[in-house]
Amino acid sequence: MTQQVSGSPFLKPFFLKTPVRVVSPLQQRRHTLPASEFRNLTPQDAISVFEIEREAFVSVSGECPLTLDEVLNFLGQCPELSLGWFEEGQLVAFIIGSGWDKERLSQEAMTQHVPDTPTVHIHVLSVHRHCRQQGKGSILLWRYLQYLRCIPGLRRALLICEDFLVPFYLKAGFKEKGSSAISVSSMQFQEMEYMLGGQAYARRNSGC
Repeated sequence: MTQQVSGSPFLKPFFLKTPVRVVSPLQQRRHTLPASEFRNLTPQDAISVFEIEREAFVSVSGECPLTLDEVLNFLGQCPELSLGWFEEGQLVAFIIGSGWDKERLSQEAMTQHVPDTPTVHIHVLSVHRHCRQQGKGSILLWRYLQYLRCIPGLRRALLICEDFLVPFYLKAGFKEKGSSAISVSSMQFQEMEYMLGGQAYARRNSGC
């Protein structure tokens, strides 16, 4: 049988294949949460977001892409540019984005949301430590980019990453734009761009 997974109004439901088995009425009552769900994040998710982010980044670079206050700010201003992956009600991976209105990202883009612009700045993609090495980051990024295609007016996504992550984003369809003007502590970054295409392309290729 199949289990329907729902998301935000912009996200089409999809189905996870599960083995056919007999479930008693008691078991059915106990399992009320969807096995897997993609949806936009809300400020109520901020603590879970920050805990995953902090564990993922501080141990590696000593810096979080977003502080807790910044997470709350972006989820309050532009929750439609975020996407969380939940399994049995628990957040296992997420992406947070915001609007930007310049050709390239600058230091101001790290903390600002510019509404009604054709560019999304992807601030952070992070996966819970117990769910890494399972391809969840690639799956979530793919779903997020397809989701962005369905939002009228959006034309591209920008992000910055360290050199070792460039192959990951190239494989996802991003192109290199060169060295970024943004620096955090002593870290340097590459800027990456993903073209979302027009509405006709979006409808034809992603079922919008």
